[in-house]
Amino acid sequence: MKKLVAYITTGYPSLEFTVDMALALAQAGVDTLELGMPFSDPVADGPIVEKANLKALQNGFKLEHLFKASKEIAPHIDTLWMGYFNPFYHKGMELFINQAKQSGVNGFIIPDLPLEEARAYKPMMKEANLALIDFIAPTDSKERIKEIVTNSQKFIYLVAYAGITGSGRSEDLQPIITTIKEHTKTPLYVGFGVNEKTAKDKAEGADGVIVGSAFVKVLLDETLNGIQKIDKISNLAKEIKEKINE
Repeated sequence: MKKLVAYITTGYPSLEFTVDMALALAQAGVDTLELGMPFSDPVADGPIVEKANLKALQNGFKLEHLFKASKEIAPHIDTLWMGYFNPFYHKGMELFINQAKQSGVNGFIIPDLPLEEARAYKPMMKEANLALIDFIAPTDSKERIKEIVTNSQKFIYLVAYAGITGSGRSEDLQPIITTIKEHTKTPLYVGFGVNEKTAKDKAEGADGVIVGSAFVKVLLDETLNGIQKIDKISNLAKEIKEKINE
């Protein structure tokens, strides 16, 4: 069965909502949860996720809120922290590793940490039994892909196009999927531009999909109350999970 990874922004609209939403996604069939760490300059994310990041920061989000919520969430669903390298660098990777172990979080997704710099941190993560997810883009050469996947952990994040999340662009991913699978048995998940309309096509040849903007768009809908947001996102997750496994 193909897997569904869901991204939500921690602390928006509230920390309590984040916990309730995460537990509902687990019930809806989501396999892995990306808990987004709000950051002021989320360079890989489009305007939808960027807006949620800024709103969470305006609401007073702090890292301790991420750690607190994770302790309630991680026992119920495979959880990763998705964030940009700046907080990891300034606070120290050791802090995040220790907090992840305490809360049951299983690893990190850091989109602006290139392979060459990630190598410095992978040994300490491996020792802590935590994964650091590798990214591959359609622009990567075959040599680069082989280098990236050599020590890949948990799953590989295939960026569906060169750009930002949520833009809905389309590219033929089959050639690069074939190349990746020639060099690794690590599961391959496709992200960027995945929603209920595109999920089935994006999942072709892959082992799963990663959905963010489609869910966060609902989080930002101020015409819905909290319960309605949870219901709508949960139903969307169920629909996507069904479509990728048709």
